[in-house]
Amino acid sequence: MARPAFPHIPWSALPGREHGPRVLGINPWITDFAAFNVWSRPAGLLACLDMLRTAGASVALLDCLAPTWLADPEQGLKWPKPGKYGTGHYPKEEIEPPAPLAFMDRRFSRYGLPRDRVVEALAALDPIPDAVLVTTIMTYWYPGALDILDICAELWPDTPRFLGGTYATLCGEHATEHANAHLQQGPLERPDNWSRFWELIDFDMPQQADKNGLSLSLDLYGNPAYSIVLGSRGCPFSCEYCASNALYPRFRQGAAKAVMAGIQSEYDRGVRDFAFYDDALLVNPDRWLWPVLDEIAASPMNLRLHTPNAMHIRHLTPDVCARLKAAGLTTVRLGLETTDFDHRHDVKLTREQWEDGARNLLSAGFALDDIGVYILFGLPGQDLGNVERAVQHVRAYGFRPHLAHYTPIPGSPMFDTACTASPYPLKDEPLFQNNSIWPCVPGGFNWDEAKRWKLLLHGERR
Repeated sequence: MARPAFPHIPWSALPGREHGPRVLGINPWITDFAAFNVWSRPAGLLACLDMLRTAGASVALLDCLAPTWLADPEQGLKWPKPGKYGTGHYPKEEIEPPAPLAFMDRRFSRYGLPRDRVVEALAALDPIPDAVLVTTIMTYWYPGALDILDICAELWPDTPRFLGGTYATLCGEHATEHANAHLQQGPLERPDNWSRFWELIDFDMPQQADKNGLSLSLDLYGNPAYSIVLGSRGCPFSCEYCASNALYPRFRQGAAKAVMAGIQSEYDRGVRDFAFYDDALLVNPDRWLWPVLDEIAASPMNLRLHTPNAMHIRHLTPDVCARLKAAGLTTVRLGLETTDFDHRHDVKLTREQWEDGARNLLSAGFALDDIGVYILFGLPGQDLGNVERAVQHVRAYGFRPHLAHYTPIPGSPMFDTACTASPYPLKDEPLFQNNSIWPCVPGGFNWDEAKRWKLLLHGERR
């Protein structure tokens, strides 16, 4: 029986702008030892596509990590059923690990849409693109991006290809050597990136409407199980393990009206789960967050809000917790990091602030099952006994502890320390920046220790 024809990737343009350049955005597969969808969306790529469409381009999106318009039973494509809030597993295909990671005793897979079907979808694209934008969310996921770029180069050798995102921005030398594309380092709204893009695709440069990169082309997803909210980019803090300032040097916040319009538009399409993508959600909340939450609370909208990026605990006053609860916050994630309050690598937090924040959440009506607490694991030189004590401390409150495995990120203040502590050449090969190998833990990943930590997180001991 012949396989059904593959559906076409649709082009989208603003009314009257159908004759502008055609720009295809691609979010590649994940290639890793493990992957789980926690409201994942390529926010940077969606911001680029929105800017370009507003400027007169026709845009299209192929997200290899989302079923979107490919979730059609008649196409024979099976996607794992999402959980009650839209998160869940990806389909996966086991593949050979890259040579540098062959020492790991773990299965390595390509997560997302089947590769052959992606090739078919791209080959069927009509008309063909005038430019291709490929993003990279993690530095060590670059093999999927390189694969996609090679596919596009074979299909459309004369079409300019651009590689952006975390890998292109933070691992520029490696990307220059290995990627068959022009590098876009940093946000597209940066004047030099904006002018260079139009020059390389040989189109007259239009005026740039959005200089904050906060508007996202979320409508390019068909029948989405969830959506995201982005009210700011960058972060006003400089945590040692984080590279946010290297990716977005300026902290920019949007306007409440625009954020609310985006939520309303997605809600009208049937979306009920929204994840905040802000790194500093509770900073300057009068700017946009309070007006948005107050409008949601006063409306008949029945939605659920989620904070996968974690909130700063010291901001969780009784009023803040009450506003969050009234607006529908459902998944609460907190960035505790450690209970060694005198030696922190992130924003200063006292024990009193932690205890007050925890108490205020419960007083506002959040259930214990709603609240997860991130604890850093695998920092260079870290005393893992402190991590164990932090896990026990969080469990004593009744909250769920989650290990946030340390990723050595180029551009972060701690990266040089990580390079010294790790036995792997972190600067030379981004694959070794993968937190799944525990790159800065003496001895690296091993199954016995992984099982021991899993038992500790669930309150069990061997």
